[in-house]
Amino acid sequence: MDWKVISDRVLDGGNITEEEALAILESPDDELLEVLQGAFRIRRKYFGNTVSLHLLRNVKSGKCPEDCAFCSQSTSAINDVERYDFQTVESIVEGAQAAVDRNAKRYCVVSSTRAPAPKELETICEAAIQIKRKYPDLEICSSLGLLTEEKAIRLKDSGVDRFNHNLETSENYFSEVVTTHEFEDRVNTAKIVKKVGLDLCCGGLFGMGESLQDRVDLAFALADLNVDSVPINFLDPRPGTEFAGKPNPLKPNDCLRALAMVRFVIPETEVRIAGGRETTLRDLQPLALYPANSMFTAGYLTTGGQSYEEDKRMIEDAGFEIEMNA
Repeated sequence: MDWKVISDRVLDGGNITEEEALAILESPDDELLEVLQGAFRIRRKYFGNTVSLHLLRNVKSGKCPEDCAFCSQSTSAINDVERYDFQTVESIVEGAQAAVDRNAKRYCVVSSTRAPAPKELETICEAAIQIKRKYPDLEICSSLGLLTEEKAIRLKDSGVDRFNHNLETSENYFSEVVTTHEFEDRVNTAKIVKKVGLDLCCGGLFGMGESLQDRVDLAFALADLNVDSVPINFLDPRPGTEFAGKPNPLKPNDCLRALAMVRFVIPETEVRIAGGRETTLRDLQPLALYPANSMFTAGYLTTGGQSYEEDKRMIEDAGFEIEMNA
């Protein structure tokens, strides 16, 4: 494959084929830098050399009734993950200061749930109103499970900018990961988010035993949904989950190829390196910034991660700069 020719086509407004996307994932290590260069040319056109940072806050932990096999907050997980009910408006608003202090573009408020209860929804909405009043330039993303159109409109009207609801994997492999709801349930929520005018953050998790074709199928499913942001997670098996002890087939180069493939498939979309990056990419983390233009900082929902100071140094050492709020 001539990756420059393919990237030229994408830069000119064309598309990559499914066969070419699969070829990226199957490409040999001695072509990796060419693949990354092709992805970087696309990334540079739409996002320059900036990296947007996002800070997560887990507002309800360890109480999810769903059985996602990778999740330490799942009903099927047996572990000592901290469990607490929905946090107060005041604590959620206070948490926004941590995002501002770390030059985060977005404050991501996440709840372990199937769908938000009415009181939980109102808590998020009231918190969003107060956060926007206090930090008008800070964008708010919420992740609250399955949505109805009415609830999505309520979130948007309160000042929430974006809603996260990952597809996680391909439709073909979904039942191997989740059985308490269907792939189509997630697609329907994603469509509702777009319909009401919220930005859609929707990605997946690689390394769960899915095939390379499943990864390609996920990327094209995301493209079909016209997503605005794609968080790419890499499996870091959590104790007590169904996937605990599962051999992770991903090597650092596999992660880089996956990120590059997503960039080629969805060129104008924000691509974020998310959970598991530290343990799977290891010393190659900086190279992930060539296809990706976004990342979470200062940890995840139930696990730690690199500190903001470490991430800032990594970004700057690689020749990129943090995207600052207006």
